[in-house]
Amino acid sequence: MPRIVRLLILALIAAPATLLAAPSDPAGTPEPPSLRGQFLIATPAMRDPRFDRAVILMVRHDRDGALGIVINRPLGEKPLADILAAFGKKEDTAAAGNVPVFLGGPVQPQVSFVIHGSDYRRPGTLGIDARLAATPSGEVFDDIARNQGPAKSLITFGYAGWAPGQLEGELSRNVWYTAPADPELVFDDDRDKVWEHAAGRRTQDL
Repeated sequence: MPRIVRLLILALIAAPATLLAAPSDPAGTPEPPSLRGQFLIATPAMRDPRFDRAVILMVRHDRDGALGIVINRPLGEKPLADILAAFGKKEDTAAAGNVPVFLGGPVQPQVSFVIHGSDYRRPGTLGIDARLAATPSGEVFDDIARNQGPAKSLITFGYAGWAPGQLEGELSRNVWYTAPADPELVFDDDRDKVWEHAAGRRTQDL
């Protein structure tokens, strides 16, 4: 498992400062350009069926690897009460109705990330850019059930992870476009159109 993924999972039980601290770098290796806050958009050259026409919001990208969340793989709707129960939460009378859930990637599908706007923050929230953040803790679902959560959110299970240098190698093989992340595509766009609309904004061509 890439080190950056381990760090993000530890954010569930550790202070955010631990996660965000710069890793030691005794060799003085330059930090590669980060794609955090960008979309990765699968190109026609992508041969991995798990990422066919995938659009991935990059949450972290540095010398330790990368982590992103697929935003256009809907799994259907799930009762909010069932999600709370999966996190060991006692039944909340406010937890009524269903919420859309998404497959965030093939790695650890039992791990949940809630992508949301910068209007919401709690311990463990990971800032992505000035407009977007992600919270990998069950407490966000309590807040959603009580109408105290973020104004807009995307509930995902699983993620995509890359070891150091792996993503850079994939980019060199032209299997990804890149584009600036856009909250409208994350939260509001028709999921069947997200790939098309994101690809239309690409900044990296084949």
